[in-house]
Amino acid sequence: MKTLAAFTAAMLLAGVAHAQSAPVDRYIHAGKMIDRPGQSPRGASTIAVKGGKIVGVYDGHVTPLGEAPVIDLKDRTVLPGLIDSHVHLSSDRAGQEGLLAGFTESKQMGAYEALWNAQKTLMAGFTTVRNLGDGGATLALRDAIARGWVSGPRIVDAGMGISTTSGHGDQRLGIVEELHEAVGAANLCDGVDECRKATRAQIGRGADVIKIATTGGVNSRIGAGLGKQMFDEEARAIVETARLYGRKVAAHAHGADGIAVALRAGVDSIEHGTLIDDESIALFKKSGAYYVPTLSTVNGYLERIARDPAAYPPEVRAKIDWRITITGKALERAVPAGVKIAFGTDAGVSKHGRNADEFELLVKHGLTPMQAIQAATVNAADLLGLSKEVGSIEPGKSADIIAVSGDPLNDVKLLKSVGFVMRAGVVHKGP
Repeated sequence: MKTLAAFTAAMLLAGVAHAQSAPVDRYIHAGKMIDRPGQSPRGASTIAVKGGKIVGVYDGHVTPLGEAPVIDLKDRTVLPGLIDSHVHLSSDRAGQEGLLAGFTESKQMGAYEALWNAQKTLMAGFTTVRNLGDGGATLALRDAIARGWVSGPRIVDAGMGISTTSGHGDQRLGIVEELHEAVGAANLCDGVDECRKATRAQIGRGADVIKIATTGGVNSRIGAGLGKQMFDEEARAIVETARLYGRKVAAHAHGADGIAVALRAGVDSIEHGTLIDDESIALFKKSGAYYVPTLSTVNGYLERIARDPAAYPPEVRAKIDWRITITGKALERAVPAGVKIAFGTDAGVSKHGRNADEFELLVKHGLTPMQAIQAATVNAADLLGLSKEVGSIEPGKSADIIAVSGDPLNDVKLLKSVGFVMRAGVVHKGP
């Protein structure tokens, strides 16, 4: 243990006031620390936390100042809180089950389901998420978590996704026409003017980020394939409008033609990106956009089909079977080409609380464990525009800290068993 005098000197050199004038809330003793993923890990370390922020990071297990408690993680590997860049908190039920729930359960019940899923996500070590589209419950949940009314991860929310008529986001697809009015056609746009208006509508609702669909989707209840479903001028109108209001844009895109539409328009991330080609890679490199692979959707599909072979209608099942066979191939092309990767699961298709399943698939298809962790911390923070707040363990950032037993750089699957979770200085799991 370092002496009190040595620690006081270290605090002063780091610009942190003495405990008598600025007491620290608590200290964390880490056995090993991946404080800035992508850089060399540290050995035994101490983190000082005050008011929900990290105020100091020091080598060794220093002697605390004052009477602040110490969280003993000397037998653990400590990391920044993880970030999932693609979730849908409003449901854990896809396929026919999810469709039925939309007609039989109230919006109030949906809000509680979103809270339940958010809490499962937090307990899995994901302290920040980007929620990419739902009916609106998570906008309120985002604010309730920020106020401290309920526990959950920090939420960056897209409100409702923007799609074209009969595109991936048209909720009327596969439903008899007599019920279309009841389902509604919210936030669909056809043509430049409508797409600008749809973007402004979500910003007006309080969306932090804009989500668009430039191609068909695997779960779309229509046999229209996974190719382009939005014209260049429509996508460009959405991105230009989002930029006016300082918003980033995430694009659901599977087919290469729709990926190109989105990247030419200037989106910040491609979600899924199943059919990346040479043109896609060139556009990724030119624009600096992130690729969010969402590989663990396959786990959700396989598990639901194992439980119920009729979980999906035939037109969806055919796309799922194809998606399973091609999963990871795009990542295998993107990684050696130097495309930037951010972690995202599409949880809601896969199970909330099991977000870390994605790590194993990322490593299987081309990332090292350190690169996978970097995708879920430093890279995801950059994508979400939160690099000054989260993504690493550094003074001035939010005290979002997790810990696991063992070394995830040797076995990335250890991140499926996070034993300690702190968000903004509050311990939600562990000692």
